[in-house]
Amino acid sequence: MILAVDQGTTGTTCLVFDAQAQLAGRAYREFEQHFPRPGWVEHDATEIWEVTRGVALAALEDAGVGSGDLEAIGITNQRETVCVWDPQTGDPLHHALVWQDRRTAARCDALRDGGHEPLVRARTGLVLDPYFSATKIEWLLQNVDGLRTRAEAGRAVFGTIDSWLVFKLTGEHVTDVTNASRTLLCDIARGDWDDELLALFGDIPRAALAQVRPSIGEFGTLRDGALDGCDGVPVTGIAGDQQAALYGQGCLDRGLGKNTYGTGSFVLLNAGEEVPTAPPGLLSTVAWGIGERTIYALEAAIFVTGAAVQWLRDGLQIIEQASDTEALAASLDSNDGVYFVPALTGLGSRHWDPYARGTIVGLTRGSGRAHLARATLEAMAFQTLDAVQAMERAAGEPLAELRADGGATVNAWLMQFQADVLGVPIAVAEIAETTALGAALLAGVGAGAWTQSDVAQRDGQGARYEPGMADDERQTLIDEWRRAVACTRGWAQG
Repeated sequence: MILAVDQGTTGTTCLVFDAQAQLAGRAYREFEQHFPRPGWVEHDATEIWEVTRGVALAALEDAGVGSGDLEAIGITNQRETVCVWDPQTGDPLHHALVWQDRRTAARCDALRDGGHEPLVRARTGLVLDPYFSATKIEWLLQNVDGLRTRAEAGRAVFGTIDSWLVFKLTGEHVTDVTNASRTLLCDIARGDWDDELLALFGDIPRAALAQVRPSIGEFGTLRDGALDGCDGVPVTGIAGDQQAALYGQGCLDRGLGKNTYGTGSFVLLNAGEEVPTAPPGLLSTVAWGIGERTIYALEAAIFVTGAAVQWLRDGLQIIEQASDTEALAASLDSNDGVYFVPALTGLGSRHWDPYARGTIVGLTRGSGRAHLARATLEAMAFQTLDAVQAMERAAGEPLAELRADGGATVNAWLMQFQADVLGVPIAVAEIAETTALGAALLAGVGAGAWTQSDVAQRDGQGARYEPGMADDERQTLIDEWRRAVACTRGWAQG
């Protein structure tokens, strides 16, 4: 048995897979989101650990895993979120700063105005944006009393969520190269922290950062009591959530890609063993590391998709559960000109505008909650379209199909609309939680349960949606969507 821990932005999912990589057990639980100021997003790292531990034990119980049955653990996680803790006590020293947090937007502007973005882009494949980890670490060092002194004395360490969980499970302070590649501090060609970047972002102490390792291999063994009955089980696979999904979709060859519909949505294309040059709007990133080999990817990052549905549920309270959106959207013959640009935490690819704010346009007296639900689902598809088209231009060829995974793929209306506006088939993964599956497969390969060839030969496809919309209707919808985006950005720019 392999345990996959998928620690996401709004909750933790744990899945247990058997020797044939078939699902044997599952558990899930959400945790609290903290919004201390507009644009600030935080998590309680202790709560994340407690929820994750409880969900892992529940999934093992659901699978009937007994003592000695568990062979390995794989971890995948929300990526750029930063934790800080005391390595001697294991206690957090501040709330985790979440990838959605925008408090360092002005700092990113200053670095960009200072001419530093070419260096950052060349070394990391990323852009200067508060989405990534470096300015979050810098902010913590500057704003938490005594933290820099503690960090320099070895009494404070930083890490992405994978590092935090591995520390709580094993006592090791390690990360994998995919998570390191999302920090703005890692030279992705070398797969290690870059001293020039550490200096640029406020002299971050190298000793306070985790040791970077390949995505497949041993990261430590479970210490006594970390998970009841699992002492000594190794953690053998780690990857950031989007890289894990790419692996879980079997996109092991150059040119294969996927989109994951989660809190945000992320399109990744396997770019092979050479660092790709990403055009404006896209990112270069590490797909995974295996031994001495590093595989790279092109990425388009969409900050808010599923989170917009959560906002309808928790913020506006116009739906009781996410699945309500499917029937509401289908109840309308058209969107009646209502568009929602969910820039609730700024815009990612292809705009990279941290100051953009959510905008709803086209409302009339006849607009109701069905229009808002439909506009929210359409926004997921339109943002994906923008990302895919940018990627097609970068690759120089059209996408033949889009492999899709994540929780929103159970929404048949959304998947059909996505196929219609893209004009290509959507191939939905058989297991919606492909992120967790990818973590399990990485761990299984790391533990010797499977080989890379086994992963590549898996047939994990489920439903398939073919495009059926007329070209003129598609283009009209796209044009109106882009007018709505222009309104959002125009408002933000004043």
